[in-house]
Amino acid sequence: MLDRVLLGGNASSALRPVRVASAVDEVSDRLLTAIAVGDFLPGERLPAERELTTLLHVSRPTVREAVARLQALGVIEIRRGRNGGAFVRDSWSASSGAAVRRTLLPRWEEFEQLFDLRGLVEGMVAATAARRRRPEDLERMREALAAHLAAGTPREEQAADSAFHQAVCAATRNPQIALLSRDLLTRISLGFPIEPWGKGERSHHHRAGQGHTALYEAVAAGEPERAEEIAREHFMISAEMIRDVLARVRDGESP
Repeated sequence: MLDRVLLGGNASSALRPVRVASAVDEVSDRLLTAIAVGDFLPGERLPAERELTTLLHVSRPTVREAVARLQALGVIEIRRGRNGGAFVRDSWSASSGAAVRRTLLPRWEEFEQLFDLRGLVEGMVAATAARRRRPEDLERMREALAAHLAAGTPREEQAADSAFHQAVCAATRNPQIALLSRDLLTRISLGFPIEPWGKGERSHHHRAGQGHTALYEAVAAGEPERAEEIAREHFMISAEMIRDVLARVRDGESP
């Protein structure tokens, strides 16, 4: 069921039917891990119940019970009203380490393959953008780059980062390329089309800003080879964040 999201195909026919309790366990672990690696940041609202069922291909009762578990752990809080929902309170709980291990370790070989594939694909995206970009594409990139460099919070950084890469994808003039990029992001981010953002470490923000600046300059100059090289290195930042979280929990530390 949920393996289809990560592996991009059908679940193995050798797997036994998933029990409801197992689905709730896996969704809970997936959400705890996504929060731990920074897909969702403190103060941020999780996707609505209906959206989570679509992203993770599970039933609404399964999502509802998984969210209730996170609330009981103190990781999220439920706010009522028109602007309510499930909001992240903390990126880590006593149960997060075990959830990260259960979610990442069994699939780690596939994750490493996806990291490699993503670097290759995003390099191609950047090279294509450098060949096809138009003035309006460069303007969008400049606006997103300025927003990222001026961001004062991790949530602002994450939003500007997403806007910048969407602008690069748009410059390819091929919507299918943008869909491929989004699919790979979703698969490395545990089913959510959101870039992992760690715990607001400024070193990552600085590296991302440098990468965005260099990538913009290469695309603007129409240098596809340089743009490809920069993009392949830039997209390793997310892979490093996920590797770092797993390494720390395997060593018994809290990220």
